[in-house]
Amino acid sequence: MGMVGTVGLVLHPRRDSRKAIDVILRWAAGRGVTVLGLHEEVDRIDCTAVAVDADTLAEKADLMVGLGGDGTMLRTMRLVAGRPTPILGVNLGKLGFLAEIDVDELPATLSAIDDHRYTTEPRMAITSDVAGTRVTAFNDIALVRIPGEGLAAVSVTPAGSPFVRYAADAVIVATSTGSTAYSFSAGGPIVSPRVEAVLVVPAAAHSAFNRALVLPADEEVTLDVLSSSGRLAVEVDGRVVAHLCPGDRITVSAWPAAANVVRLGTTFYERARRKLRVDGNPESG
Repeated sequence: MGMVGTVGLVLHPRRDSRKAIDVILRWAAGRGVTVLGLHEEVDRIDCTAVAVDADTLAEKADLMVGLGGDGTMLRTMRLVAGRPTPILGVNLGKLGFLAEIDVDELPATLSAIDDHRYTTEPRMAITSDVAGTRVTAFNDIALVRIPGEGLAAVSVTPAGSPFVRYAADAVIVATSTGSTAYSFSAGGPIVSPRVEAVLVVPAAAHSAFNRALVLPADEEVTLDVLSSSGRLAVEVDGRVVAHLCPGDRITVSAWPAAANVVRLGTTFYERARRKLRVDGNPESG
């Protein structure tokens, strides 16, 4: 008996996913598999996928498929965070770090997964309570200066031990997954996703100490907004979710193995080398 009885779809908000959806629906019809999608996504596409809410999608899917790029994959991972559901990323455009295959590879890949011929790569998340709401990020949580309102002046306290104060354009707390995102652009190290670590990286630091920190996953890190700071935006995987003022504080904790990404033979180093163009300049966009 195949592993997959229900496939859950998450779609890029703008890219054309019609071809990929048609391929998935044809494969599913041949195997008696149900295909689910979010109301707001499948309703705008004339297809036979069953429209459900986010909770039902996360609960019912045996396999999640993110159609788009890394942003779509991050959204898919947040949707099923804490569940063992494997997540397959399909490129619709530029090569990403998280997506595993292109559309033309879908039929063979879905069959391989259904026949248990695949592996998964656990991905750590980070979590925090921000303005009374619990947030989860698979790339990063960043405290970012608002133009015209001063620098991000933030003290960093890992494991209850005050360590450094940064004055910067942003202070980024990133996972290993996020080490190739905002953290990378701020000069942080590239870290294999097999390493469960939390990075703290200042972007365009104006302070004398401008080095990144690499912390173990079992240590919480607290960020305090100092009196000399401007008002800061809190970005979670690139989305602004709240604002902080001097005197505010957040504590970030690691959530190991919060999602499981399907892998079929590619390595992190191969993907990173292609995406970052190690011999030249990083790919833009």
